Amino acid sequence: MTDYVQVLREKQEITELLIRMFVGTDNRDWAEVESCFAPSVLFDMTSMSGGKPSKLTPGEIISQWDNGLQPLKAIHHQVGNLLIRTNTESAVAFCYGTASHYLPNKSGNNTRTFVGSYEFHLIRNNNRWLIDRFKFNLKYIEGNQDLETEDI
Repeated sequence: MTDYVQVLREKQEITELLIRMFVGTDNRDWAEVESCFAPSVLFDMTSMSGGKPSKLTPGEIISQWDNGLQPLKAIHHQVGNLLIRTNTESAVAFCYGTASHYLPNKSGNNTRTFVGSYEFHLIRNNNRWLIDRFKFNLKYIEGNQDLETEDI
């Protein structure tokens, strides 16, 4: 029974970590987001931008996100269908996710939504779970794909 309780506890810790990362991003609380990542992260957004996955520091990830999200009035991530497999030192997690961006503009096409899934690998470091691999798999984009370039 103790092993089962431990697995449930670890899954809950990982779930909370992932939610903190997404909510922190929505709130642009970059210190909170940074605390969710390992010192080096294999970061893969190639389904959206092409290229190759790269090893980034949490600061580099945050810098990219802050620059890309700065023009937006609001950001909203919604995740669900979490599947988590864990052992004592590492874990993998999968979830569906949507990211909605909002920026009022003259066209009235004020939103853009990204729909896809996320894959994470996590490690245990000083008794805390940290993300060391982050992959987004884009299914589709809906709404104003030129949101930031339309006249406000």
